[in-house]
Amino acid sequence: MTPHPTATPDLAVTTDGLTKRFGDFTAVDHIDLEVRAGTVVSLLGPNGAGKTTTVRMLATLTAPTSGTATVLGHDVATDGDAVRSLISLTGQFAALEDNLTGRENLVLMARLRGYRRPAALRVADALIDRFDIGEFRDKLVKDVSGGQRRRVDLAASLVTPPKLLVLDEPTTGLDPRSRQVVWATINELVAEGVTLLLTTQYLDEADALADHIVLIDHGQAVASGTPSDLKARIGDLRVDVVTVDAADVGALVTALAPTFDVTVAPTGRMVSIPAPEEAADLARVATAVRASGIAVDEVALRRPTLDDAFLALTGQPATDPDADPTGSTPSLELAS
Repeated sequence: MTPHPTATPDLAVTTDGLTKRFGDFTAVDHIDLEVRAGTVVSLLGPNGAGKTTTVRMLATLTAPTSGTATVLGHDVATDGDAVRSLISLTGQFAALEDNLTGRENLVLMARLRGYRRPAALRVADALIDRFDIGEFRDKLVKDVSGGQRRRVDLAASLVTPPKLLVLDEPTTGLDPRSRQVVWATINELVAEGVTLLLTTQYLDEADALADHIVLIDHGQAVASGTPSDLKARIGDLRVDVVTVDAADVGALVTALAPTFDVTVAPTGRMVSIPAPEEAADLARVATAVRASGIAVDEVALRRPTLDDAFLALTGQPATDPDADPTGSTPSLELAS
């Protein structure tokens, strides 16, 4: 029997061997997680990695096949009502009433959560200010842009302040301004003591927001750590050389290999060379490239990125939204 995860006051989420199968397909394969209270933990992985299935189990929307999970001290399998009373989930697609305005949707959600009308109006107006919804607050949801709709949906998830907020791809489809509003709100919530579990397809988002990142691939947690830890695992600074023509990469490798440790990037147009001496190595590589006579677009000194880390650890980039065999995750405000 799988041991039950130990719940402690400083851990908002713990899982032990959490697994979900759909027939012969294993979507989540024995994932162990620890999410400390008051932090942001990001689940990062490619299409079909199992991120959405994981958060669906933690939100009690999907029952685990095996393993255990505790959310805010409550078992997701045996104490789902308590879990749902303490968390809020915003899924990948907005769950709003199209024929109501943004403000009316927020008021409706507040009324459903038990607020009397005057209090519901106050809560709605506060969220309108917080998410910069004022310019379209009185438009029908069906008539606003996808990014505006998303902001209303995110605002609805905070009608009742949750202890744990689960955000599944929260900024997909948002314009830069809306994205910045969401990022600022996430930082405010963490400062207020809210714990966030975030899935994202944006590496810069995980890098900017997460205290801890769990890399998921083929349903398994393949690595975890702070953004800096994960990037440090694949080495130090490097010099990247991007050729004008992909056909010239072979000749460039031939020219540089006698002097440098050269690797070819998956893009096919770029080679990378470790640069422990930083500026001196950049100068040496640039001189060698010039001597080769091969046309290049760029020679640049770079630090490892999360994309580099994920590619090195899984063999594929983490750039696609998650695919879930059960279908799309609904946006559902679960706090009471």
